[in-house]
This record gives sequence, structure tokens and C-alpha cells, in this order.
Amino acid sequence: MTNSQYQSGDTSNDVLFRLDAIHPQPPLNYLIIAQSELEVQDVQNAPAISMSTFISETEQTQLLTRISIYSQRGESSEEIRLLYMNEVAYSTWKAMGKDPHVIGSQHRPPTTASLTFGVPFSD
Repeated sequence: MTNSQYQSGDTSNDVLFRLDAIHPQPPLNYLIIAQSELEVQDVQNAPAISMSTFISETEQTQLLTRISIYSQRGESSEEIRLLYMNEVAYSTWKAMGKDPHVIGSQHRPPTTASLTFGVPFSD
């Protein structure tokens, strides 16, 4: 049985690119930030505390309806807390002078993560 959609000279990448065009993946909306045990000890590294102060002091309260940050307990002292930040939250965090350790990204936070600051995700 032959299928004209998949030519015999196609590479696996050719097929993958065609399939991706037909079934696109959802965008990776949340960056995963790992915070170490030392970072967590500094209260200024808690977005709910420091980010709200920053937004208020810089008169950017319109960001409050666009920021979404979830957190989850990590499994090692190097990654004791994981933050899931949308792009607006990440940009604000960087504007605050933070140097986040990004370890990945995903479409939405895991169901085990708790909303820490901002608004819930939406599709």
C-alpha cells in the first residue's frame, strides 16, 4: 500500500514538519524558573511580595491582570522552589533586576502547582 502523502524519498524530518503543520502544538506559555534554597531564604525572591511592591512603586498596576505565576515545591536544594511564569511575569521579574534560572517551558503549569501571584492561566 502506498500513500502519496509520504514519498519514499522523505526523511523523518520531512514527515515531522508536515505533521506539525497539520497538528500544531500549543505554544509554551510558561517559563519554569528554579530557585535554590539560598534564593528562597531571601523574601525579595518571593514574587507575591516583591513583585506587588515593584508594580505599585512603578505605577504599572495594569500588569496585575496580565501576570500569572504559579509555584511548586522542588525536589532538591538547587531547585527547592519552581516558579511557572508567563511572559509578562518573566519580563517584569527581569525588569526588577532578578536573574532567574530558567530550566524549561511548558504550555501551562502542572495541576499540582498553586497560583502564587496574578491571574489564572486561560486558553
